[in-house]
Amino acid sequence: MKNIKIIIGLFVFLSVFTACEDWVDFDPHDEFKITDLDYLKSESDYRTMAVSCYTPMQWLNQMYVLADVATNNATAGGESASDVGRLQELDDYTTTPNNSLMEDLWESGYEGINRANYLIARKELNPAGESIEFIGKDEMYGEIYFLRAYYYFSLVKVFGDAVLFTHDRLVVSDFGSLQRSPKAEVYAQIELDLNTAIAALPAVNTQDGRINKYIAQALLGKILMYQEKFDEAASMLENVINGPYILVNDFDSMFLKEGENGSESILEVQYSNGKPYYNWGGVTRGQGNLAAQQCGVRGLVGSADMPYAAGWSTTLPTQDLYDAYDNGDQRREATCFDIEAYKVNNPELGITYQVAPYKNTGFYNKKYLPRKGQTSGQIELNYENNHRIIRLSDVLLLAAEANNRASASNDTKAQGYLNRVRARAFGDDSHAITVTGDALKQAIWKERRLELAMEGDYFFDLVRTGQAASKIAGFVAGKNEVFPIPQREIDVSGLTQNSGY
Repeated sequence: MKNIKIIIGLFVFLSVFTACEDWVDFDPHDEFKITDLDYLKSESDYRTMAVSCYTPMQWLNQMYVLADVATNNATAGGESASDVGRLQELDDYTTTPNNSLMEDLWESGYEGINRANYLIARKELNPAGESIEFIGKDEMYGEIYFLRAYYYFSLVKVFGDAVLFTHDRLVVSDFGSLQRSPKAEVYAQIELDLNTAIAALPAVNTQDGRINKYIAQALLGKILMYQEKFDEAASMLENVINGPYILVNDFDSMFLKEGENGSESILEVQYSNGKPYYNWGGVTRGQGNLAAQQCGVRGLVGSADMPYAAGWSTTLPTQDLYDAYDNGDQRREATCFDIEAYKVNNPELGITYQVAPYKNTGFYNKKYLPRKGQTSGQIELNYENNHRIIRLSDVLLLAAEANNRASASNDTKAQGYLNRVRARAFGDDSHAITVTGDALKQAIWKERRLELAMEGDYFFDLVRTGQAASKIAGFVAGKNEVFPIPQREIDVSGLTQNSGY
């Protein structure tokens, strides 16, 4: 849904004053041209507000950066040790409660929840007490329930226990009384919302980016895996595997503009570069994908035929990741872009560039490398690269793990799903995995790293499978499974902080 836009002015909320009779005759229109009583009067109002509930998905692009920089997949890179300090903290495991990235993720997630809650609370009656019915309303609300689940999942992955509320948007009187709920309760609400969504959503949606039944089943399957509910996850993910999705042959092509929303794509965050262009006043609050600019080659210059644009040389794939791929695996070159090799192999392009000054690895994130002609306005902030959130290969590997770890394990099925992914990677069947039991589980976990590197899963996979302490330098068990609650939230709302921060 490339035309998802930031909806300005939809969430102008008024407090209702009832304690003093001086307000009895107060008309909010005396001070505001539009109030909530003027909105949700038509199908168009409901559908416009539903689009606005998608918007915060665009703002969460730094969560995908976090999931690789905080592991041995990538370094923060940048111009110096003081450049992009919030990423350097992630890389060095010195993240503090004042890290602006944590604030950004927290605020974005809860903005999405607030928007979804407001619309859900007005499903039956609008703010004026009227019932607005239209064809497709239940299906539309399936999308809203999905989005609330998506935002809560984003928060619980990053922060653990989260402030859980579903009744409506937060208002001023809520502050100071908020408490974090155990993540088990948050997951229970996420499951409830996704099951509600699945019951209402259509199997297909005619507009790219819109949520359908298979997308909700895929996310629910993933969430069940995070809770180690392997039997349930295997069954849920089977629905998606039997759905309309097909692995593409050319792995690299999926991450091109023409590969967006392709046959393998289940869920993508839709980005665009149209007006109004965004500026430095919000950085991640625009319609564009900042992550593309971050991973570009610093100072890159070349002929008009060179397809790539310059960037900030952050989020650099490591040699360790490059070496993890076997020879012949097409995913290595499609993930780890070697600019020097590209320069040598394409002398006609006249390429020059600046070596990443800090924590240089020689590699750049090929999947989201910025390309010429795909941004406008403030060029750094308006790249239209969609972010791939769930692909069929992700589902296949989750299903492989679920079947391997189920109460009645089915390693034959697990091998089949794993080897479908490997056959695509190598272009043949000669690299099939035949081991069973724990060895098969380890092979599946390794395959998830190779398949999904630089896509925003690796850190969370390592945490949920208990591998983080042994795989990540600087990781402290009992602390670093989650990140610190923003200090501003502690100060304003009196929330508890995560252990060790």
